[in-house]
Amino acid sequence: MAKTILIRPIITEKAEQLSEGLNQYSFVVHKQANKVEIRKAVEQIYGVSVEAVNTMVLPSKSKVRNTRSGIQRGRVASYKKAVVTLGEGEELDFYGDI
Repeated sequence: MAKTILIRPIITEKAEQLSEGLNQYSFVVHKQANKVEIRKAVEQIYGVSVEAVNTMVLPSKSKVRNTRSGIQRGRVASYKKAVVTLGEGEELDFYGDI
């Protein structure tokens, strides 16, 4: 159940700054997941204590690409993002298996 709630971690430059400075980690989560379910999933999978969960739904975007065969139009699907704040001294290691 917890693995279906957390889809993947967001690893960007901004997310790295949040994790180092404020001890916050970002995840793409299932659209129907609420804050309580996200908190339980992070605590169960990573074995850490969660202080707060902030969520946001990012809208879909249209993309246009020019190719030899003409203009290609498409859409990037909307998704839900969760920013999880961990307790003091806690941290997640996304690169541990590499």
